[in-house]
Amino acid sequence: MAVYTDITDQELEGFLADYDLGAPLAFKGIAEGVENSNFLLETEKGRYILTVYERRARPEDLPYFLNLLGWLADRGYPSARPVPDQAGRTLKTLRGKPAAIVGFMPGLSVRKPSPAHCREAGEGLAWLHLAGEGYEGRRANDLGQPHWAPLFSKHRQAAEDLKPGLAATIDKDLAEMALAWPRSLPSGTIHADYFPDNVFFRTDGKFAATIDFYFACDDAYAYDVAVTLNAWCFEADGSFNVTAAQGLIAGYERRRPLSPAERDALPMLARGAAMRFFLTRLADWNATPAGALVRPKDPLEYERKLAVHREGLSLFGGRA
Repeated sequence: MAVYTDITDQELEGFLADYDLGAPLAFKGIAEGVENSNFLLETEKGRYILTVYERRARPEDLPYFLNLLGWLADRGYPSARPVPDQAGRTLKTLRGKPAAIVGFMPGLSVRKPSPAHCREAGEGLAWLHLAGEGYEGRRANDLGQPHWAPLFSKHRQAAEDLKPGLAATIDKDLAEMALAWPRSLPSGTIHADYFPDNVFFRTDGKFAATIDFYFACDDAYAYDVAVTLNAWCFEADGSFNVTAAQGLIAGYERRRPLSPAERDALPMLARGAAMRFFLTRLADWNATPAGALVRPKDPLEYERKLAVHREGLSLFGGRA
């Protein structure tokens, strides 16, 4: 989440005129994240999130995302249901950009997840994978393994500027991943951005909800697990927390056991997931618009995670 587009009071009132939400009472930008402009909206009828879609969000993909949110909510998964206007439309336009309102999800994200949080998050991820079964929408992962080398080719100099010698290291990583990338794993609808700031917990520490589905796509379930391991199970000093990882996997397997092939693939998938976020952070590093209420995230955080995976450290203790 972030804020790139400022909305005036008059623009907000005009936008809300199409809805049956009552008058706005409060409206505040949300600074976290890097992709879209997000606002906390409170009206006479409740609390909502208003999103203005920016940058990577292709207009043709937005019905997939919004319909997925409705699909999951209909099946009891705690995700933000899109709010239709009085004509039944969930996708609108604001300031010349696509926009939508979704319900506000209660709960709190955690900045420093404990192993208990990781276990709960793992179970929430498996629940999401199961709830998404049967969803008819399809969207290829446009940030998946085949896209990494072309993306890096545009930003090799930026990598070298960050850390001399890094470009050659990344070239080698990409070549090895192209040869060894796991294929034919169980697949379906995945979140693809299941970071701690996108997962909410109740005050008792139990899983409460998942938000921000705007990277969701069709890919291997185990790849989604790998993204989550990288996001939840590294310490601030760059070390990998095996206890947290084991808890996350155990929580996931409460609802959906991993196959032997998925478990065997996790080290390479985690290495690839680290590459994906290194590359997109690298692309964003010098591309944030001046004046945007957003902080670009450090690509070297994920370069350090890549280095851990490059050493062959097993996700379950010992060497891979």
